[in-house]
Amino acid sequence: MIHRTFKLTLTVALLLTFTACNLHTEADMDGMEEDMDGMDLNIDYPAAFVVNGESNDVDVINLNDLTHKDHISLNGAKFPHHINLSPDKTKLAVAITSTDLSGGHDAGGMDGMEGFRVIVLNSYSGKIEKEIMLSKMPHNGAFNADGSELWIAQEDEVKSQVLVYNTGNWTLKNIISVGKGLSEVTFSTDGSKVFASNTTDATVSIINPGTKMVMGTVPVGKDPVGAWPAANGHVYVDNETDQTVTEINVATGAVTETINLGFKPGYVAYHPSSQELWVSDATNGRVLFYKEENSLWTLKGNIMTGADAHAIAFSPEGSTAYVTNQGAGTVSVINVSDHSVRSSVSVGKKPNGIVLRP
Repeated sequence: MIHRTFKLTLTVALLLTFTACNLHTEADMDGMEEDMDGMDLNIDYPAAFVVNGESNDVDVINLNDLTHKDHISLNGAKFPHHINLSPDKTKLAVAITSTDLSGGHDAGGMDGMEGFRVIVLNSYSGKIEKEIMLSKMPHNGAFNADGSELWIAQEDEVKSQVLVYNTGNWTLKNIISVGKGLSEVTFSTDGSKVFASNTTDATVSIINPGTKMVMGTVPVGKDPVGAWPAANGHVYVDNETDQTVTEINVATGAVTETINLGFKPGYVAYHPSSQELWVSDATNGRVLFYKEENSLWTLKGNIMTGADAHAIAFSPEGSTAYVTNQGAGTVSVINVSDHSVRSSVSVGKKPNGIVLRP
């Protein structure tokens, strides 16, 4: 009897062990997925990094075959926004707004909200290298020309600030006061000027990146979001409520043209080879493209992409454009030469920012 009881006990123990090893609860599986998210990735291919505002993560698309290759978690961050790549292409800066900005930027963050930060990722492993905690909402973080500094736009309804961090040791170097309701901070293509778009003030502050001094303030349209750089010596400011784009000459700081759109712009991108200006139309899920005629920007056509079209990125050689569609949860891949949509890549919920690393 003792021998038989021992055999039965051993059999039951083995069955229980086998069952425990092969059956997992939903909570167990979630834990396993979190462990997978913490693993080093091997992003050794040309990649598009897409920020998913509602999914709270970053999707990685392999540009060789347009497959959704990898996924980067953001340590519980809520509503990540735009993304920027360092000049050496090793770091990604993602702003965490804790606020859904897919409907527009004029509402801003509310007092008492938490979780504002900028997360710096390694672009090859996907690992978090630094989290910069902030007291106010950051709309974006932008690396300077040599990658030695990270400039962060921190919104405030009284006096916003641009924070400048040393990327060598992540110490705060400078605090630059600008206007009310700051959204994006951007560098001109040549790196000679910094532009801070003061959404509430309807102005753009121009900053000297060397001295960290405000050189001037330019009135633009109502609710400007970003002064998007172009290789033609200008920046282009998308004014959401006025439904216009303001062209500013980088060298002089003067407004050289105001483009009346007839729709709320989401993003502006200049294509140097075709000399076209592309503007996303979130309301109608499309991108419109303009060309200069008699020194004025003239509408030439539109490309249907997806609901709530937003950010636009061109491939380094200029043949392909990538557009995030926040309402559709997709990225449209477009042939620049004939403005045709080649394919659509599914990503997470409310994709907004996108950056390409060759």
